[in-house]
Amino acid sequence: MSTVFIALQANEDTRPIIEAIEIDNPHAVVNREPAMVKIDAPNRLVIRKDTIEEQIGRRYDLQELQINLITLSGNVDEDDDTLTLTWDN
Repeated sequence: MSTVFIALQANEDTRPIIEAIEIDNPHAVVNREPAMVKIDAPNRLVIRKDTIEEQIGRRYDLQELQINLITLSGNVDEDDDTLTLTWDN
């Protein structure tokens, strides 16, 4: 098993995004640091536009995620509705 992750800046803009990621990935482990939040998951992590929109209460373009993105690890599959990180074994 391999771990994928995404790290975002820790600020008010990312708080609802992190909550959305937690909702869609109950198996993920969220590590909060003073300046960043790193979310680890075994093999797969899915970020859904619809869940983020529910948390922030407005329309959201997944490209906005890059404003607060620090780094990520895994194979990236992205479309207008989801960003998925995976490791193929």
